[in-house]
Amino acid sequence: MSSILIKNIKTIYGMQTQPLSFKKGAAMSVVDTLNNAFILTDKDKIVDFGPMNVVPERADEIIDATDRLVLPCWCDSHTHIVYAAPREGEYVDRLRGATYEEIAHNGGGILNSARKLQETSEYDLYVSAKARLDEVIAYGTGAIEIKSGYGLTTDSELKMLRVIRKLKENSQATIKASFLGAHAIPTQYKGNRQAYIDLIIHEMIPRVADEGLADYCDVFCDKGFYTVEETDQILKAASKYGLKAKIHANELAISGGVQVGISNHAVSVDHLEAIGKEEIEALKQSDTIPTVLPSCSFFLNIHYAPARRMIDEGLGIAMATDYNPGSSPSGNIPLLLAFACNNMRLLPLEAFNAVTINGACALELGDSHGSIARGKVANLIITKPIPSLEYMVYAFGSRHVDKVILRGMLQ
Repeated sequence: MSSILIKNIKTIYGMQTQPLSFKKGAAMSVVDTLNNAFILTDKDKIVDFGPMNVVPERADEIIDATDRLVLPCWCDSHTHIVYAAPREGEYVDRLRGATYEEIAHNGGGILNSARKLQETSEYDLYVSAKARLDEVIAYGTGAIEIKSGYGLTTDSELKMLRVIRKLKENSQATIKASFLGAHAIPTQYKGNRQAYIDLIIHEMIPRVADEGLADYCDVFCDKGFYTVEETDQILKAASKYGLKAKIHANELAISGGVQVGISNHAVSVDHLEAIGKEEIEALKQSDTIPTVLPSCSFFLNIHYAPARRMIDEGLGIAMATDYNPGSSPSGNIPLLLAFACNNMRLLPLEAFNAVTINGACALELGDSHGSIARGKVANLIITKPIPSLEYMVYAFGSRHVDKVILRGMLQ
């Protein structure tokens, strides 16, 4: 590893010179910038930045960023990029009128992915997931959470988590893992849900913890999936093994998922397409991070989470891609910004904060990722020549990312 000097930067976005925490309310539209600037990295850290009139004289590698922006890499706090096969057939079924719930009830959806994953080798899963990971890195993602949940048996869930561990070992991206055995109820347990929950609690969670395979435990707490009582049971069991909660909540209905997440000290509650005043007030009184997933709403053609209202009422939000084969087959965060601004009415700077510093906080990486600060990990995006961050969102069909630096290394 060597030092890199990025000079003649048109504008740095997302600088941090003071201690910075999760952004809420009006602060979400505030992004510190610096024009005509430089950034110096050494090994895997940012060591300095400032105006060009005090630029260092030398570095091992020099990049001229004339007319270009430099941003902190995106922090994608909710993905499912380890899967066996796409589900484009279900997409066509939905175009013909089938609902997501109907497809799931007929054995499609998550259960379809589980069947295919159970038949796929760990090696093949790794190869396909590594290709997706490399794809999202090219879009500028530097930190990412990846879930299991398409296994739904002990062996297959562990297989997925071992793939995630191998991705960690072979990528410069920062990766967090979530155990999501409670993604759906397998067909053979439809008549005895508690038997599968007992399997999660008494076999899967202890095995996951014993191998150190996950940072979080996730549950799909929603209409047609896991109830509040079942979710609480699983999260409490996971907590005893040191797995923090980070759950799917309120995608399909006001399910109580937000409240059960908060009561179990969830790091985040994700989706939130269906929430009301009670949920917003509960989140305002908690440290749980609301995370919205606008590309899921776009792809399923369902309601978007009320992110504009949430921010206006003083909440902060994180935003993530939900990259998965059934409801959001994209990890393109620049495109995600356009969905958020156009369909949720976020300002570009609010959307930027949601996928940088707030996304980092949703990964418990706020001290090391998500902004440009001395001592933070050198995860940086260098754009093509563009006038502003707003232009990146406005010209949503173009590729604006030119170079990505992860841990001080050009990718």
